[in-house]
Amino acid sequence: MGFEFTLNEWLVVGLVFLLGLVLGGALFAGGGRKHKERYADEHRRANELQAENDRLRKDVRVSDASAARAEAKAERT
Repeated sequence: MGFEFTLNEWLVVGLVFLLGLVLGGALFAGGGRKHKERYADEHRRANELQAENDRLRKDVRVSDASAARAEAKAERT
């Protein structure tokens, strides 16, 4: 009931497998630039957001310090 392949049939199976590998590699090789550009855009945007986050945290610290000084000044008078 089992299948027995001849040497020629195994060669055809191997060649079809190799053809699939070559075609698959050729089809997926060209997309690297697009992904690199998207990664660079994402990285740039993340850096911009981190800089904005740092600036906002600094503003909050300055505001908190100003509020504390105003509260201390109000308590003295």
